[in-house]
Amino acid sequence: MNGPPRGPLRRGCGRRKTSEGFPVRLAAKVSLSVVLSPFFLSAQTTITPDFPRLNWQPTQAISGVRYVGTTTCAKCHPAEAETQPSTPMARAAEAVSKCEILLAHPQLTSRDGAYRYEVVKNGPAAVFRVSDGTHEITEPILFAFGQGEAGQTYIFKHHGVYIQSRISFFTDTQGLGRTLGASQAAPFSIEEAAGQPTSESDARLCFGCHMTGSAKDGPLQLEELTPGVTCEGCHGPGEAHVAAFARGDVQTPTIFNPGKLATGDLLDFCGSCHRTAQMVESLKMEGILNVRFQPYRLSNSRCFNPQDRRIGCLACHNPHRPRSRDDDSYDQACLACHKTSASAPATKDKLPRSCTVAAQHCVGCHMPKYELPGGHFKFTDHWIRVVRPKEIYPE
Repeated sequence: MNGPPRGPLRRGCGRRKTSEGFPVRLAAKVSLSVVLSPFFLSAQTTITPDFPRLNWQPTQAISGVRYVGTTTCAKCHPAEAETQPSTPMARAAEAVSKCEILLAHPQLTSRDGAYRYEVVKNGPAAVFRVSDGTHEITEPILFAFGQGEAGQTYIFKHHGVYIQSRISFFTDTQGLGRTLGASQAAPFSIEEAAGQPTSESDARLCFGCHMTGSAKDGPLQLEELTPGVTCEGCHGPGEAHVAAFARGDVQTPTIFNPGKLATGDLLDFCGSCHRTAQMVESLKMEGILNVRFQPYRLSNSRCFNPQDRRIGCLACHNPHRPRSRDDDSYDQACLACHKTSASAPATKDKLPRSCTVAAQHCVGCHMPKYELPGGHFKFTDHWIRVVRPKEIYPE
């Protein structure tokens, strides 16, 4: 590995652990101390000391700084604002009134053991209903989590507690099925059959990754949030930025730019929602279920270097544009390091090993896809490696 690891839990080249798209589990017990990542230290070199967001991150909004909305951002950044709303991040959550899946499927039904489920849209609202034939729970759906690439999960409140529905919509079946990660055991009660309850603190973290401006110094702000991750979801509230430009101050950095972070810090930044090695280890997420936590998996790659921008998240993904589904579109990112012998410049420096099989279709071989049990979707493993025949899923 070129350069030292950034901390005791950083996964780097040659270090192995010994132990996207679908909604983050509301029940995940992530303390704020785990989520706060080391990127804050480097962020202080990017923004001024008196700027009120030294400790800002995607999962938390800061009180006293106002969000201005995508329309305002678009006045100066029209190209990004035109394409970003169609990205998976922008569609990480939808308001029920505009939920495309529910508009296309206004009445969904399913049965799981003794329980019958319904998700019914009526006008701008929708309800979640579960019944065992004797008892019934019916609650209005607050939000739909997930943009439907794999599926979509429904969030509602029951007795004042946020609930993640036990059943979700899955795109491949175009119907309801058990939510990824839900217990396989039969529920003991109709409340347990309804879904997974979550504490207010855990709900803030989950809403923070699926919404923009959802929490400010504590309670969720459902009346103020914007569904999905918008411009300000990654760059922070824009009020100070807009005001600075209005008075002609284009020098003082008043907005956060994750693109300027070092690769290791960027991994932590993206990982505040997509999960870092630190978070995966803390939560003991073992086995194939952690394939969807891309920052953790990427940091295990032998070629990962926290100082090399060629291996960072932004080397392959433009967060302002929809993700490319064409595996070959990532070849150039791979060849930025693994140059073929024909394209390699004359140099004394040792180049990373070139593939002896091909100079294209890199992702198809070196980043295999895995389908999670009950996940209804194949996730790309970001642990870049030479995949051996009949290889056991690496940890």
